[in-house]
Order: sequence, then C-alpha cells, then structure tokens
Amino acid sequence: MMKPTRYILLISLVAACGGLLFGFDTAVISGVLPLLKAHFGFDELTSGWIVSILTIGCIIGVIFAGSLADKYGRKKLLYIASLLFLLSALGTASSANIYIFQFFRFLGGLAVGMASMASPMYISEIAPADKRGRMVSINQLTIVTGILFAFFTNYLLVNTGDNNWRWMLLVMAIPAFVFFVLLFTVPRSPRWLLMVGKDEEGLATLKKITGEANAAREFEEIRNSLNKQKEKATLKDIFSSKSRTTLIVGIILAIFQQITGINIIMYYAPVIFDTLGFSIDSSLFQTVLIGCINFLFTIISLFFVDRLGRKPLLLIGSALMTISLGVLAFSINEMMEGYWILLCILVYIASFAGSLGPVTWVLISEIFPNKYRAIGMSVSTLFLWVAAFFVSLLFPVILSSLGIANTFLLFMIVCIAAFLFYLFFVKETKNTKLESIE
Repeated sequence: MMKPTRYILLISLVAACGGLLFGFDTAVISGVLPLLKAHFGFDELTSGWIVSILTIGCIIGVIFAGSLADKYGRKKLLYIASLLFLLSALGTASSANIYIFQFFRFLGGLAVGMASMASPMYISEIAPADKRGRMVSINQLTIVTGILFAFFTNYLLVNTGDNNWRWMLLVMAIPAFVFFVLLFTVPRSPRWLLMVGKDEEGLATLKKITGEANAAREFEEIRNSLNKQKEKATLKDIFSSKSRTTLIVGIILAIFQQITGINIIMYYAPVIFDTLGFSIDSSLFQTVLIGCINFLFTIISLFFVDRLGRKPLLLIGSALMTISLGVLAFSINEMMEGYWILLCILVYIASFAGSLGPVTWVLISEIFPNKYRAIGMSVSTLFLWVAAFFVSLLFPVILSSLGIANTFLLFMIVCIAAFLFYLFFVKETKNTKLESIE
C-alpha cells in the first residue's frame, strides 16, 4: 500500500491541475489577442470585452460553485471544470467568428471560476494539518506554471503561420483531457463524504490519507464537528454573527490579493515596458522573465508556508511589495536606467509569488468551518474575481489619468493597507487541524 504522504502528494497534484488550466487560460490571451485582432479586425472595445469576458465567466462560475460543491462533491465539480476547459480550448481554437470565440472563452471563464475554488478546497480537505499549507500552495504553483506555459507556447507557436493563434489556444485541450482522466484516480473528499452521510467511504479514504492508526481519531473529530452543525449551510448562515467575521476576513484576503496590482504587472507587462521605451522583442523577453521569477518564488514559498507560517509570509511579502513599488515609482520619475526599473518589477513579482499568491488560497481554504467551507470559499473567491475584473477594467483609465509612476504609488498605498490588515486581523493557522481552526 502506498505511503499516506506520497498518496496525498499525488492526489494533490491531480487536483492542482485545475490551477494549471486556470493559469494557462487567463494568460494565453496576452499572446493571442493581437493575432486575433489582425485575423478578425475588431475595435478596442471588442478587445476589452474579449479579455474581460473570461473574468465575467469566472464570477458566474464561482457563484454556483459553492452549492454545486456541497450538493455533488468537490471531485464532481472538478470533473465539470475539466470538461469546460476542454470545450473552451476546442471551441476558441476552431471559432469561425469573434462571437463564437467569445462564447467559448466565457465557458473557459466558468471553468476557471469553478477550479479556482474547488482545487484548493479539495486539497485542504485531504491534507494533514502539518502539510496543508504546502499542499494547498501546490495549487498556486500550478497556476503560475500554467501562466509560464502559456507565455512559452505563445512564443514557440507565434511563427507557425496564419493559424498560429488557433494552435496557441488548442494547446490547452491536452492538459484539460489529461486532467479529466486523472480525476478518476483520486478519492472524494472525506470531509464531504461525512457531511453527506457516506461514513464508510469517508473512513476508507481517511485510512488511505492518514494511515490506519490515525484514521479513526480523525473520523471522530470530523463527525463531531459536523454534528455541531447539523443544519444545511445557506448563504444566510454565513452572514450570521458567528460566521460573519471569518467571512469578512476571507473576502478582504481575496480582494487584497488582486488590488495590490499583480495582474496589472502580469498581463499588462508588455504595455508597461513599451510605455517605458523598451522594444517589442525586449518586452516579450522580460514578460517571460517575469513568468520565470513568479514560478521560482512560488516554489520557494512551499518550503516556508508550513515552517514560517501564513501570517509572517504575508507581512514580509506585502512589506517588500510596498518598498519595490515605491522605488519603482521613484525610478520612473527620475528616468533611471530601464533595467533598474525591471529589477524593481522582478522584486515585486518575487515578493507576491512567495506570499500573497499562495498564502491567500491557503487561508481561504482553511479558515471556514466544514459546514460553511464551500459557501465561504465561494463568496470569498467571488469577491476575488470581481476585484480582478474592476482592476483590469480601470487600469487603462488610471494609467492615462495618473501616469505610470503615480499608478504604482497608488498600488503601493494599497500594499500598505494590506500589510496593516494582515498585522491586526489575520490569525496564524499553521499546524492546526481544520476542526480546531473553526
């Protein structure tokens, strides 16, 4: 029989494939959009709509994800997401017109919304307390892997002829199909199984992931927790006085992950570098470099999230993001060397990747009680995507109104606010069982 630690790692990697597809689908458009525009010939408004329709799909997907996860299970929700990813890849790649393209990109958004909630929640519910932070952070690692994969395949396929954009989009069909097949090999969440009365299957799963010696004790702890919360969770319950504070913390954690500016740097990087006077070739290279730094420091975070803890990482990361954005704004104002500016951006990316990126998903997957976890994560993730939508929507307006240096100063102020929130309102959860956190 496979050792529990190895088994947990393998099923966590399978569940985290949802994160890889999430990252790829959100990033691939950066290389596809100019080629798509040349092929179909649409205006700037349509360009904005093509980018934002994925986020709209995310928001709608998250709205339904909580109730679907509770009714049908975390695993079935991942099945649905994998099929939607596959349909989106095939549909966008074969689109005959821009309207068909937008429809299938919207389906991809539904998949991203579902996967962004279901993958970390599933991993959180199968991982032991002392390894949970690291395991859930694997999901963030696969997200940034997906982003880097998209940047890399876009670069490789850009010179494949008139259908280059179709090949870029079709690539996602391969990991989507593999994800669907691999899901047959993973068990259903033991906490969900006990929640719906499937005690025998839940105990069998616990034996696989915790070992025979610990399974019975873990089983009783989960069942006792659920017995205290017998009524079915509703949206009204999560806003009750007992749960309201946890929900507010989850929502603000999710919002700060987005409004500190990460997606602006990630997806508008070529525009930012072009504004600063870099050539197109240089801008594309620097975008890939950003993806590599994002990937590297997400890996580094895996070694510290369960050792150093969630809160220290958030404090260190937000402090370094504040400093790097401040120096970046000063450097732009003083018209310093372009590569000094690039260094500031890379420090910012590294700071986010080692802290807010993975730790936000870890915390919102573990702070809610078993009964409310699906709906609490759904509401928190909904606010995350709404924040992402408005930041992307307003960035061009802010940039034209304030200028690039003052725009970074604005994000620096947001990072200061995030630091203060983490300092005073976020509690440490490392090495603590989910039933104890609640």
